[in-house]
Amino acid sequence: MTDTNLSLAGNAGMVDILKGISLTVNAGETLGLIGPSGSGKSSLLMVMGGLERATSGSVKVLGRDMTAMGEDDLALFRRDHMGVVFQSFHLIPTMTALENVATPLELAGVDEAFERAAEELSAVGLGDRKDHYPSQLSGGEQQRVALARAAAPRPEILLADEPTGNLDGPTGEAIMDMLFGLRDRHGATLVLVTHSRELAGRCDRVIRLRDGALDTMAEAAE
Repeated sequence: MTDTNLSLAGNAGMVDILKGISLTVNAGETLGLIGPSGSGKSSLLMVMGGLERATSGSVKVLGRDMTAMGEDDLALFRRDHMGVVFQSFHLIPTMTALENVATPLELAGVDEAFERAAEELSAVGLGDRKDHYPSQLSGGEQQRVALARAAAPRPEILLADEPTGNLDGPTGEAIMDMLFGLRDRHGATLVLVTHSRELAGRCDRVIRLRDGALDTMAEAAE
């Protein structure tokens, strides 16, 4: 749940990014965030994940107030409860696909981290590519590795920021099928930022942002 504002300093002074956002996401729900470029979709997702700090208000996740946490506690909270998928894949280039997926599991002290990582790679169709490095994989394959990495810790919450933005149409559709498949497999809450109404329409609920605020007129129209 968020009840928050976000402002950032720029050359023209303070700029309001999010204004009076009040939003509750239910456990197990899939929520699509849509809106034009610059509307605040990605900023809201980052605030929900503790990757950006709200300048006022509060962000409560799984009963914890993230706005009251220090950076170390936030990092541990994300590690233990959240999986994040970005438009850019953010894979470690010197690690194989298997190592990329296993690393967060090892950091969390998960037993048999590499066995679980191999299982998740198989779930996204990359069981035979686990020993390849990111440079040896296509963009779609790299995003599948990123999906497996996000899902491997069995997070209660999955956050996805334009996960198909750098992919062609058919590859993007396949990635979305896998994302929703992983979500269904693990029963996680999913919040998805996308420009595509078609993709957002696969969610239980769709929220539109405009100029940093919830577009209540759009919700009413839908």
